[in-house]
Amino acid sequence: MFAELIRTDDAVLVSYVAALLRDRGIQPTILDWNVSQLHGAVGWQPQRILVDDDDWAAARLFLIEAGLGAWISERHHD
Repeated sequence: MFAELIRTDDAVLVSYVAALLRDRGIQPTILDWNVSQLHGAVGWQPQRILVDDDDWAAARLFLIEAGLGAWISERHHD
């Protein structure tokens, strides 16, 4: 099962966080990328970064240490 880590309409942040997670060996799953791109900067459908439940706590801690803690979602399952 997956848990939501970040929800944002900032495509740069999504790319950055995904790269950071991959470098740490955590595989992110990005949802709603296509819909978000169709609507551009409107912010109608934010992108979501999900990680495996087993990786969520480590990913959260890593993002906090990287100064990105403000972006972390409350834990939601998809």
